[in-house]
Amino acid sequence: MDVELTFLFVIEVIGTIAFAISGIRMAAAKHFDWFGAYTVGLVTAIGGGTLRDILLDIPVFWMQTWWYLAVTGISLGLVILFRKVLVKTQILFVFDTIGLGLFVVIGIQKTLDVDYPMWVAIVMGVVTGAVGGVIRDILVNNEPLLFQRDIYATACLAGGLVYWMMLLAGTSVMAQGLACAATVIVIRLLAVRYGWSLPVLVEEVKKNKP
Repeated sequence: MDVELTFLFVIEVIGTIAFAISGIRMAAAKHFDWFGAYTVGLVTAIGGGTLRDILLDIPVFWMQTWWYLAVTGISLGLVILFRKVLVKTQILFVFDTIGLGLFVVIGIQKTLDVDYPMWVAIVMGVVTGAVGGVIRDILVNNEPLLFQRDIYATACLAGGLVYWMMLLAGTSVMAQGLACAATVIVIRLLAVRYGWSLPVLVEEVKKNKP
């Protein structure tokens, strides 16, 4: 396995663990049992990639190997063992942000590997990063972050554009991936820290004057 493949495998494992923990932690906050929490964690980790592979008309990634199921099980064990630490809201945000950034990289690279143009790769990066979180939020009966004022999908898009610029500059796959993930993570952190958000579409209601 060469360096680039090893790098992509490592960030996929880390991203899977991060997203699985974010889903399991959110399920725990809703008092799900272990099986329910595992299910939410698994769907969070594989949801975006599943939709990506269906749209790209390629074999669904988690059906090719068992380790995604195993990694989610390990993530459940970590949450059970370290629940006193992982109950903090800030921890949930950190894991979600890390998973988001890394999965954008995976989505872009897997799309480029099957010879789609870069603009499609960026869209698939956003799908891979954001859709799992949307499904997670729906399952636990929360309003999805994607539809709130938070800078979420926009951070994924920015990361995709950075990946594109790094690709045009002729840098390595590792440099492209690190720059993309770092962009997503930093934008998410700064957006939450300083309250950045996109403008909200508000329907103007005309009041009839007497």
